[in-house]
Parts: sequence; C-alpha cells; structure tokens
Amino acid sequence: MEITSVSEALQLHAQILKSGRTQRNHHRHQHDLTKLFTFSALSSNGDLTYARLILDSLPSPNSFHCNTMIRAYSRSPDPVKALHFFLSMLRNSPNRPDKFTYPFLLKSCALLGLTHEGKQLHGLIFKSGFGSDRYVEHSLIHMYCACGESGHAYKVFDKMLARDVVSWTSMIDGLVDNDRPLEAIKMFENMLEDGVEVNEVTVVSVLRACAKTGALGVGRRVHELVKEQTIGLKEANVSTALIDMYTKCGCIESARLVFDEIKFNKDVFSWTAIISGLASHENCQEAIDLFNQMQELSINPDERTMTAVLSACRNAGWVSEGYTYLKTMHKKYGVWPTIQHYGCVVDLLARAGHLSDAEELIRKMPIEADRVLWRTLIWACKLHKDMNRAERLIKHLESLKMDSNDDCGSLVLIGNVYASAGKWHDKARTRELMNKRGLVKSPGSSKIEIDGAVHEFIVGDSGHPESERIYAKLDEIEEKLKEEYQPKLYEVLLEVDDEEKTFQLSHHSEKLALAFGLIKTGPRTEIRIVKNLRSCEDCHAFMKVISKIYERDIIMRDRIRFHHFRNGECSCKDYW
Repeated sequence: MEITSVSEALQLHAQILKSGRTQRNHHRHQHDLTKLFTFSALSSNGDLTYARLILDSLPSPNSFHCNTMIRAYSRSPDPVKALHFFLSMLRNSPNRPDKFTYPFLLKSCALLGLTHEGKQLHGLIFKSGFGSDRYVEHSLIHMYCACGESGHAYKVFDKMLARDVVSWTSMIDGLVDNDRPLEAIKMFENMLEDGVEVNEVTVVSVLRACAKTGALGVGRRVHELVKEQTIGLKEANVSTALIDMYTKCGCIESARLVFDEIKFNKDVFSWTAIISGLASHENCQEAIDLFNQMQELSINPDERTMTAVLSACRNAGWVSEGYTYLKTMHKKYGVWPTIQHYGCVVDLLARAGHLSDAEELIRKMPIEADRVLWRTLIWACKLHKDMNRAERLIKHLESLKMDSNDDCGSLVLIGNVYASAGKWHDKARTRELMNKRGLVKSPGSSKIEIDGAVHEFIVGDSGHPESERIYAKLDEIEEKLKEEYQPKLYEVLLEVDDEEKTFQLSHHSEKLALAFGLIKTGPRTEIRIVKNLRSCEDCHAFMKVISKIYERDIIMRDRIRFHHFRNGECSCKDYW
C-alpha cells in the first residue's frame, strides 16, 4: 500500500497496531512502520512530533530512518533540530553517518547561518572519507556561500576532481548572493570555456549578476544562449530573470519585448518584474495600466506587486493615488501593507513636501517604524530645508537602538543634515562618534560596461589603468561646459573653500565612469552607468549638459531609479 493521504496513513497505523498486538510477521510490521514514518516525516507540514514518535517506536531504526528524520528537520521551521538529532545519533545510535546524512545537516547550517558548526561538519566529512562525494561537495559550497564564506566555497570548488553544471552553478549563485557579481560573471565565462552545458538555474543566476552590475553585453549573450539552446524558454523564472536583467541594465524596451513574448505562463512574478521595471524607468502610467490589465486577467497581486505599484506612484509624484492604494490594498487585493509599502508612501509624501502628513503616517501606522523610515523623512527635511523638524527627528533616531549597518547609515545622514545647515560643530561630533564606533561610510561607486568588461570607479579613483586619460578628458569636459554648467558647491558637505569643493565634485565616481565611456565609445553611442548611491544634484545637472553638448544619450541607474538623459533633459523631470 502506497500512502498518499493522511486517511491512508491512519488506516495503516491501525493495521500496524493490530498486527503488533498479535505479534505476527515481524518483518512486515517493520516495513509498514517504515512506510508510515517516511510519509509522516516528509509530509508533516512542519509538525514532526508524530514522525518522531514512530521513529522512537521502531525496534531497530537504521541509517535510512535517521537520515529521513534529519532531512525532515532540515526542511522544518526549526532546522536546528536536525543538528540536535545528529548529535544524539552520534551518541546513542549504532548507525554511523553516511554520505546521505551530511547534505541535509549542511542545509540546516546554511539556513541558520551557522558557519562554525558548518566547518565542524566539514571536518567530520573529511575524516569520514566523504569529502569527494559530489553531492556533499555541492552542499558544502552552498553552505559556505550562504554563510558569507565564499572564500571557503572556492577552496571546495577548486579541489573537486570533477565538476558538473550543479558545481558551477552553486558557485555562481553563491558569489551573486555574496555581492561578488563580477566574479560570478567570470565564473560563468570559465564554465563555458570548460564546455559545461548550462541549465535554467545557471541562466537565472548569471542574469542576476548581470542585473547587479549593469553588464548588458553579457546579459544579451546569455539571452542568445537561451534562445539557441532553448534553455527554460517555457519557464517563467527564466523570462522573469531576463526582464529583471534588461530593466536593471537600462533597456526597458527589451524587457517589455521579453514580457510580450511570454504567451502561456505569465505568472505574478513576470507581471511584477515588468511593472517594477517600468516604474523605475519613469514609465509610471504604463506600469499602472499593466497592473490593471493583470487584474482583468484574474492574476492576483502579491506584496512585491503592490510595492511596484506604489513605487510608480512615488516616482511620478502621485500623492493621492499612492495613498489610496495603500489604504485599500488589503480590502481590494488581499495584501496586508508591510513596512516596504509604508516606506514607499512616506517617501512619496515627503518628497512632495508633505512632511507633516509623512510624519503622521509613520506615527499612526500599525507596524513599528524602522530606522529607514525615519531616515527617509529626515532626508526630505534636508531637501525641503525644514531644519526644526529634522533636528527633532534626529534626536528620536539617535534614541533608537541600532545595529552597525543602520548605525553607519543613520550617522552619515545626521552628519550631512548638520553640514547642509552649516552646523559644522555638530557634524564634527557625529564624525567623532562614527570613528569611536569604528564605522566607515561606503564610498560612492559607479560601474560601466565597455566591450563586455565591467569597469568600476570610486570617488577620486586613480587606480584605473587609464586614469591619466580619464582625468584629461574631465579637464576637456570642464572647459567645454563652463558656459552652461556651474558646479553646485552646496553639495559638498565639508568645511572647505570653493576651489576644494569644485575639485571634490569633479571626482565623483559617475563623472569618472562617464569620461571613460566618452573615451571608449563612438559618437552618439548610448552610455550606461550603474551607481550605488542616490545621484547628487551636481552630477545630475552635469549629465544633462553632457547629453546636450556631446549629443549622447546617458542612462544612469542610481539607488532609487533610472535617469535617461537626452538633449539636456532627464526623464525624471528633476524629481527624484
């Protein structure tokens, strides 16, 4: 009897109890208990109490039973129980771990971020002689990457005697997750050189890397590979990854073409990807039109879809529409508002100058506000020069308990607010506090892809092989633009003279990337730049003038949205 439902499991349990009372057919009794245990463990939906009771009732549980229990715990809401069970297995069971035991233990470590325990398991694997089992090696790579130890993952990968598509894909995916997308792209190219055939999981992973870096050339090559080898063409996840890649590489037209080519299996993820992409490229009305079309087709939005819709409202400055979506989203669409949804509307209100309304929304919303929300409002106070409100909110922000990452972001913002108001003593105090806590602000960086290679620049970068040409080009640009562009010195939040402020502004990372793009590409070629921070007003004005004087279309992605500069204008209409 194959068990396919709970009722069948209960019937079998009744038979087992009856056969146990009559003491007939011991082997049959054991076989039926094993079937019941396996069904209970792997179909428990999180409650493994019953499965554990059956396991404990087995006269002589074997390695299969132990491994099944570990596997079930690793898939449960509390995967640490897999490790606890393993320890009891080592102490009390005659069954020794085998090559099927360790992958699920490593999965538990990956889910919980238990690097130390993962390394201990790696030692046991080595001593037990299972270190060359490919499935175990793949699990080690995944565990190390999930724990942020991609260096250790590299070591496992390098020692593998034979690598298949899973080996390569595990490394590529892990590098992307560890914010090392350029290495992931290089790994993908090495994989192709080794003649390993990619699958749809590989494709999705490398497209994620392209999306992070703006590597459009690589992304297009992957798309061609998908079409040539028909890799996952009917799978929604591949199409969604392509839409996301084209969107984040600045090609919203290509993203829309991919979306329109999906004929039969457009799911909520595909719709959300294109709606989000259109919103980030200022095609906000088109994004809302697609959202309405999605509902007409009876495809229910999820949390991410509603975030995309609210982002469209935010980017377009549609205050009443965004507020209405937030207030009606649960009743109308069945989606409870999250902190991300409130964040979009707070940003919408704040950027539109409705600072009191934004603060009231934060204080009255049913979810506890995080530091990001308060920082959003403080930044808007700086933008709209409401220093009284900013200083009051800063005191509240400083009273909140912060972890190191939030601490750094919050203190940088606080320092910038004080500097913009000319309160240099308060800015210096904030800087001293950062130094005392060992916090370092992440530098601004910009990436540009030239001939399939991604080049990254940081503020004041002098490490690029062509730095001399880049700075010479900037001097040429400065001379050519001096009639139409004046540096916005107020953007330099340092107590220095105007000459030093001008020097600081001229070395921003996106300007270095732009100069390099002008050197390396022909006339009228589009230039695409990916920036890790929000664009400053000076660089925004600079890009507009460059697009007119040099007759170049410039597409720049900052932390918030895309800016399409053409003939002296920007798609954001200076609202960002």
